[in-house]
Amino acid sequence: MISNFPVSFTKMSGTGNDFIIMDHRDPFVSVAEQPDFARRICRRMFSVGADGLILIEGSGRADFSWRFYNADGSEAEMCGNGARCAARFAFLNRIAGPKMTFETLAGIIEAEVLEENGDVRVRMTAPFDFRLNLKLNLGDRDREVFFVNTGVPHAVLFVDDDETPVKDWGRQVRFHAVFQPAGTNANFVRFLKNGALQVRTYERGVEDETMACGTGAVASALIAAALGKTVSPVRCITSGGEPLTVLFDLLKGPGAENVFLQGPARFIYEGKLTAESLM
Repeated sequence: MISNFPVSFTKMSGTGNDFIIMDHRDPFVSVAEQPDFARRICRRMFSVGADGLILIEGSGRADFSWRFYNADGSEAEMCGNGARCAARFAFLNRIAGPKMTFETLAGIIEAEVLEENGDVRVRMTAPFDFRLNLKLNLGDRDREVFFVNTGVPHAVLFVDDDETPVKDWGRQVRFHAVFQPAGTNANFVRFLKNGALQVRTYERGVEDETMACGTGAVASALIAAALGKTVSPVRCITSGGEPLTVLFDLLKGPGAENVFLQGPARFIYEGKLTAESLM
């Protein structure tokens, strides 16, 4: 798969959503081998371990492009937390300036590194495919479910407490016939007394609850606003306890434009992969 070991990598975290990032402008893993490569190095305890792999590559249309893989090797169109980490990585490695654009499967993404506090603000792609008031049977009764694509598909369910069986219900929603063939991520959202949203997300491709999901926070904020329950900017508290801020202009329809996601993108460590990391 790779002959030029050791291979440098950086581990980063966006509000608990962790990623392995590699400068792949001089490619060393073929496209055909990338899914298996991602699966192997994202294994926790047996390799580096992460929610996803980000390969930074060249672009003729933007400052750079990326290939983003979930831990199961599936390629995702977009990831809000990963986008912030990729932007800060590119800035600190002089691949791009503090304001940049990069290519994803969801389109061209704009990002700005705010060095005064370490946050990164990302302009998200325009949300589409709003579906309100769907009914799904969960926990022995029909529950109201909402849907929007914020670069990747997201279902949103509003809950009253923090006892929701996220992994069980999330798996049911993720594979439900209504959302096939692509499937969906599932967000369980609770309104907090301070006006913020608590967002717990079951992520497609990770197949478990993650500590945070940027596109899920955006989906949750947009659906809550479309229902008249909140206004921009919306503060979302992730499963890891850290905040994300979602800013947008709400449209009728429903719809939204000028959608931004802001939050931390932290460097955790740098290292080198050996051949044994793929065993």
